[in-house]
Amino acid sequence: MTAGLERVGNTQQSPIVCACWLPCRFWLVIKEDGHMVTARQEPQLVLVSITFENDCLIFKAPDMDQVVLPTKLPSSNKIHDCRIFGIDIQGRDCGDEIAQWFTKFLKTEAFRLVQFETNMKGRVSKKILPTNENYQVAYPDASPVHILSDASLADLNTRLKKKVTMENFRPNIVVTGCGAFEEDTWDELVIGDVELKKVQCCSRCIMTTVDPDTGIIDRKEPLETLKSYRLCDPSERHLYKSSPLFGVYYSVTKVGNLQVGDPVYRLVE
Repeated sequence: MTAGLERVGNTQQSPIVCACWLPCRFWLVIKEDGHMVTARQEPQLVLVSITFENDCLIFKAPDMDQVVLPTKLPSSNKIHDCRIFGIDIQGRDCGDEIAQWFTKFLKTEAFRLVQFETNMKGRVSKKILPTNENYQVAYPDASPVHILSDASLADLNTRLKKKVTMENFRPNIVVTGCGAFEEDTWDELVIGDVELKKVQCCSRCIMTTVDPDTGIIDRKEPLETLKSYRLCDPSERHLYKSSPLFGVYYSVTKVGNLQVGDPVYRLVE
């Protein structure tokens, strides 16, 4: 049987995929004991914006001076032993200036920023998810690629009093031109010269209830509405439990480049 490609949509936003990692997910805020910190614990983190320019990250936040961080760190910087969902991983300290910046902005305790380096060992996929796929993950929750369609978001917004945006869900690839939740059915994709394989659907948590404009956590919407119609099939409760599904995790099976506007093809037999 010959494999072919079926066009299913276009990319709306898409960072470069490189060496099975998405470099935008190579930085992590940690407590001084090495445990990860996300907007689940510190909702104000969603107000931090980051841009990339001249091999530097530029951090901005309300009522804060911007700070510039080179992406190449001194080898003398300390390497921290970190913990993400109970799994050990390392990260190189990004220095006192950015640590003090996050500490001043969040105002709760002392924080550090660490950077993952490609020579470090990532978290093994099988320790994160019940999957047969064998890949490594740096600092994302479960997978280097998270895909969501704008049609799925539009469908959700028809059910909400207060509309939400893609920023509530943080996909790194947004697909246009397909039907709502059609992405749930895509097993293997080709975008640009990158090939992706579905791992599983993305189960959602209270982080979706953090308002990306205010940094205030609601703990209710859009999560409650998603639970009303996006729960898994009973046969998959061992995977997702009571969490609603919205978006899909993918692993990278062929490394390459993709860019905004690339057609999205589904591999078919």
